[in-house]
Amino acid sequence: MHNFTPIASLLGGMLIGLSAAAMLLLDGKIAGISGILAGVLKPIAGDTLWRVCFLTGLLAGGIALRILLPTAFDFGIIRPLPLLIIAGLLVGFGTRLGSGCTSGHGVCGVSRLSPRSLVATGTFVFTGALTVYLFNHLTGN
Repeated sequence: MHNFTPIASLLGGMLIGLSAAAMLLLDGKIAGISGILAGVLKPIAGDTLWRVCFLTGLLAGGIALRILLPTAFDFGIIRPLPLLIIAGLLVGFGTRLGSGCTSGHGVCGVSRLSPRSLVATGTFVFTGALTVYLFNHLTGN
């Protein structure tokens, strides 16, 4: 395990938790990315600007990291592009099927002890682990 970064991981997790809590406590909104994006794609009058700003901030943070610390993006993609596209579409389908994504259910819902989010997050984790295990063993990777 050559990328073991417990301090950075702990700090990052704390920042995500604090941000999600602040958004809920200060504005009453859930920091679920799929729901925020859905609100931009199907806009509701008076409820779009904050969503666009949130998504723009996510992109700006990634761009800033790329500029300031380009080595953070030094990793290899070991799966073929068509497989990654199929996986992305399946994740999108699962997000719609589960009425939310890992950020909404896993970060915000679990912290509120939402039964639906606890089940959804457990399902995400189990299905992801099972998929990786089966794929790696069936393809010999």
